Amino acid sequence: MGKNGDLSDFDRGRIVGARRTGLSISETADFLGFSRTTISRVYREWSEKKKMSSMRQSCGRKCLVDVRGQMKMDRLIRDDRKATVAQITTRYNEGVQNTISERTARRTLKQMGYSNRRPHRGPVLTAKNRKLRLQFAQAHQKWTVADWKNVAWSNETRFQLQQSDGRIKIWHEQQESLDPSSVGSQVQTTGGVMVWAMFSWHKLGPLVPIEHSLNAADYLRLAADHVRPFMTTVYPSADGYFQQGNVLHHNAEVISSWFLEHKSEFGVLQLPPQSTDINPIEHLWDAVEREIRIMDVQPTNLQQLSDAITHVWSKISEECFRHAVESMTQRIEEVLKANGGPTRY
Repeated sequence: MGKNGDLSDFDRGRIVGARRTGLSISETADFLGFSRTTISRVYREWSEKKKMSSMRQSCGRKCLVDVRGQMKMDRLIRDDRKATVAQITTRYNEGVQNTISERTARRTLKQMGYSNRRPHRGPVLTAKNRKLRLQFAQAHQKWTVADWKNVAWSNETRFQLQQSDGRIKIWHEQQESLDPSSVGSQVQTTGGVMVWAMFSWHKLGPLVPIEHSLNAADYLRLAADHVRPFMTTVYPSADGYFQQGNVLHHNAEVISSWFLEHKSEFGVLQLPPQSTDINPIEHLWDAVEREIRIMDVQPTNLQQLSDAITHVWSKISEECFRHAVESMTQRIEEVLKANGGPTRY
């Protein structure tokens, strides 16, 4: 840790708060990660001088969120780790005279050491998975955004009435794990809506509700009814690639034969197994999830949920889906840095 003078006002407030709740110097040091000397000095300065800020004074405008405000924001985060910045800002502004903007709330949370990330989810990557992911990243590390614009992305996913299947992001401090068990249990529901969709940098593609898990026959119908029309329209020069995953029905013989028949119209880009973090369509799923969560009237049954998903998907902005594709160079870089392991995406 840095010197005592380097502590933020928020850190000083946490130290004083912990000591006032009855924690000993050693317990506070272990809990907050500061040295015993720092804990003792900060609490003594507060006890004797009521000092709650560093001697250093900022040169900029006065901070809109003081120590008490940061402690309030800390409570809001701990009460709801899945809250959006908009929700945190609204809750913070309730009953206060000096309200803040979402931008100020986001900046304050960053200064307090909070990050907003998805919890770890899905099966652990095997050595083989890591190797295949690394090979894919190495093979495409020189691709530019212009190259990725020639790819149409696809995937299927499930949305649930009360809780998404791991897409919701969670606020956490740097030293905290992203494992969902460390931030509370997830709401379990029995019903959900499966959908399949595709898109590219050039155009938002179709979204198709799925009544059950896809098999080879279902996927073949999707390819014929949606993939081919999209690819031949968006890439009339036959310079496009259709991306698909690496699940069982994608590799069925009838599917491979179908794509082979249409190789003169478009190619196929196969992602390695367990690689949803490489697929930029996840960015769009996140966007749909967020929009549904902030709807004034929440879906209460599966039909309403399906209608909401379809509506929100159709309203995804060009800026949103283009940004998703443009993130591909960074996604590939992240896989390379992780040596094929999981990434922050």
